[in-house]
Amino acid sequence: MAVDPTSPADAAGAAIDSVSVLGEDSRRRMFAFIRRARRGVTRDEAAASVGISRKLAAFHLDKLVDAGLLRAHYEPPGGIRKVGRQPKVYEPTDAQITVNIPDRRHELLADLLLDAVLTEGADENAAQAAVRAAGRRGRDMGEAERDRTRPGRLGPERGLTACERMLDLHGYEPVRETPAQVRLRNCPFHPLAAKAPDLVCGMNHAFLTGYLEGLDITGVQAVLAPEPGECCVRLGPSAAAIPEKGKRPSA
Repeated sequence: MAVDPTSPADAAGAAIDSVSVLGEDSRRRMFAFIRRARRGVTRDEAAASVGISRKLAAFHLDKLVDAGLLRAHYEPPGGIRKVGRQPKVYEPTDAQITVNIPDRRHELLADLLLDAVLTEGADENAAQAAVRAAGRRGRDMGEAERDRTRPGRLGPERGLTACERMLDLHGYEPVRETPAQVRLRNCPFHPLAAKAPDLVCGMNHAFLTGYLEGLDITGVQAVLAPEPGECCVRLGPSAAAIPEKGKRPSA
């Protein structure tokens, strides 16, 4: 499926469009038939598999191609070369359709846990290794984003703006409550976080803290502040960035 991975809205929209395309019964059954065939399937074969006309099958097959679920090309059926025009055949693409509303990122959590298992040191337990792995991943991602964008010095306001792309991409549903504070409306690791809140929230906190460090944002910290139905972490001003009463914050 041709999806821009840097645009979560586009990715979600494309996944929903693909699910919608498969809502039609004949189209869904043809798609299943072609996936099982493990070879190029002609329009005639696809039409026969669901008992519809070749013309109607062509219409449905083109819809599946447009949605990125099938690809089409010309080849001789069965690999046997014959004189004349070769028929168009259809094969499944590598597209994987996942639609979660709200967004869930269990694959990230699983990847972090795998990293922890593979790198666990003799002086740490499994939970400590998981938190360490999450923090390291966050820092690596933040450093990569800084190298990519070269934003210069990042204070709280610009720094949080720079974070919002990653937060959107990973399903946190960020809401800017103040210029220096972001509330995360969605927990991308739910419902697993509810089963092991100390472990998952600790990893989440370490991941976001690491990202802030890697992006080198001053005056912002990730704070554990659990709210029902939301992420357990908020991003807000660090203690050093909060001016004492009666004093103006430094620029």
